[in-house]
Amino acid sequence: MSAVGSLTTGQAGSLVRLLARHRGAIIAAIVFAVLLVVVDLISAGRLTYFDISFLSSGGATSALAAMGQTIVILSGGFDLSAGAVVSLVNVVLATSMDPMATGTSVWLWTLAGIGVGMLVGAFNGFFIAVLRMQPIVVTLSTMFILQGITLLVMDKPGGFVSPDLGTFYLGDAIPGWLPMPLVVIGAVLLAWFWLKGTRFGTALYAVGSDPDAAAAVGVRVVLVRFLVYVIAGGCYGLAGVFISAQTGSGDPLVGNPLLLSMFAAVVVGGTRLGGGQGGPFGTVFGAYILMMVVNVLLVLNVSAYYSTIAEGTILILAVLAGSLSHGSVLAYQVRALRARLAAWRAGMLPSQLDPRDRRLRIAHKTAVPGQAPGFRVRNAEALRYALPAYVCLAVVMIVTQVWLGRAIFNPTYWNSLFVLSSFLAVLALGQGSVILTGGLDLSVPWTIGLSGILLAGLVNGSDAALVYALPVVLAIACLIGLANGIGIVFLGISPIVMTLATNGILQGFALLYSQGTPAGFSSPMLRWFMTGKIWVVTPVVPFMVVFVALAVLLLGRTAFGRKVYGIGNSPRAAQLSGIAVGRTLIFVYMLSALCAAIVGVMLTGFSGQASLGMGDDYLLPSIAVVVVGGALITGGRGHYLGMLGGVLLLTALQMLLAGTTLPYATRAILFGLVVLGAVMALRERRIQ
Repeated sequence: MSAVGSLTTGQAGSLVRLLARHRGAIIAAIVFAVLLVVVDLISAGRLTYFDISFLSSGGATSALAAMGQTIVILSGGFDLSAGAVVSLVNVVLATSMDPMATGTSVWLWTLAGIGVGMLVGAFNGFFIAVLRMQPIVVTLSTMFILQGITLLVMDKPGGFVSPDLGTFYLGDAIPGWLPMPLVVIGAVLLAWFWLKGTRFGTALYAVGSDPDAAAAVGVRVVLVRFLVYVIAGGCYGLAGVFISAQTGSGDPLVGNPLLLSMFAAVVVGGTRLGGGQGGPFGTVFGAYILMMVVNVLLVLNVSAYYSTIAEGTILILAVLAGSLSHGSVLAYQVRALRARLAAWRAGMLPSQLDPRDRRLRIAHKTAVPGQAPGFRVRNAEALRYALPAYVCLAVVMIVTQVWLGRAIFNPTYWNSLFVLSSFLAVLALGQGSVILTGGLDLSVPWTIGLSGILLAGLVNGSDAALVYALPVVLAIACLIGLANGIGIVFLGISPIVMTLATNGILQGFALLYSQGTPAGFSSPMLRWFMTGKIWVVTPVVPFMVVFVALAVLLLGRTAFGRKVYGIGNSPRAAQLSGIAVGRTLIFVYMLSALCAAIVGVMLTGFSGQASLGMGDDYLLPSIAVVVVGGALITGGRGHYLGMLGGVLLLTALQMLLAGTTLPYATRAILFGLVVLGAVMALRERRIQ
């Protein structure tokens, strides 16, 4: 009996460990089952096979793409190019596929779509694994490059996908019993379970948990990371094939909305951001949970504009639920708050102690005249990384003068350059401050969009209304930044995830406020400020001169600026040095949101009205100008004057391209290549 009891106890312990290891996937499966019951209850009748088939096809694209994202996240990476790969595969099929394709051709085009995705994955993997560049920067650059290529292939919705593709992927594997989308997802899951059992699968989890330890025991980390992005690209390619079967045509923007739901599905499915725990099995449930939540809202007659709000909120809540533990950031903040309250009751806070300065007095040597280092020595590092942007700017100016004429000696050209640079110059301060701390703000696009839409709606052509509308918009922007900062600092959510979720939530709010069609227009005063003339100078130009001076002082001559650089170099060292890291980070994200709102206001004045998606074109450029200006993408190094050089360079390059016959899509490709090149050229060299 004792042996049996011992065996039973051992089996119970193994079962508990197994359940704990797959807790996220199990919870996701339970939530999925509950939602399925809810859908059954609120629908007109009981769920039929048609309903199940419809649901399976509706969530398949997101599930397939999210499975690829899961594999990347398991390795400790991120992939922001997934949606762009889906769009590229879609337009390739829509422009190249034979409308009369047979069953054999369907298989060949499926392999072609997967192949396109794997080629993009190999591109990402080379820069990330071999050149050891940041996954966020590489995949963000790739996203814009692919968007440009996609627009070159097809600049507007159209094309034609063979009906046989839809018949194959949207039909039944077993008529009346088994929908084909579930078979496709099941096949990918079987391939994953096989892969997980190989040495590569073991190495994948090892690299995601601790890449240094994995390398120490002989794991080929570079090869594993490279293959991860190749495999993930294949999943995105298959998702592109599936969405082509659903739509029957091409759309260059079809994959853009997938990014937020993709990350949400991964997190809801129990995969830990940072790598080493989780898997695609739970992700599939996560994708269908998100789809069913949106469907439930639609059945309850809730506006479809709430979908991105729901996805963003679910993403944040899922990250919080998955990270709750004694060692989580939230638990640490709660313990720190309790300790601070106890110290306050005991009168032991620094502000409650004797204010007399008790530091040791140390005699300082008087500087000998003539021994102070010169300007070049003091600013050697800033000059080293910032000067290349200005050298390249001079080259672009000369090319513009030779090619188009009337540039260098034309006051109108310089005025246009400064006006068009003003938007990125403001964004460079906000995004640059975030990057200097080691983060990224992906909520910039819809902070710009929402701010412009709110201002136009409140002002509606009235100068008098601008007096109160402008402070209201800027105050709302500060609240957006405050929410980002609190989520990052106190809840411990990754800056990428927090700002991505916020961007989706803001998109939903903008759609709700405008009901899909922004109303109102700029006031005459704001319009004059952005487009009027005082002699040959637009009024915004003197404003930008003052703004640049204040930005240089803020980052280079204030305690706040020194704290930003300290946090970027080492948050732990900054904290031990007495810097209020959390408070500073919150102010940094508030500054970023405030700058984005100012740009939204400026764009509204420049164009005369606001529009949906008016900030979409500013995400990568806001990062590009910072990186091209010599800032280190991982934080701690950079100067605002260098960022300003990046702003002027990219704007001058845009103006040069605008004078040519090159398509508009080439700008997105150019920005992506410029960022990749700048990060590669200016990154910190590893010590061998």
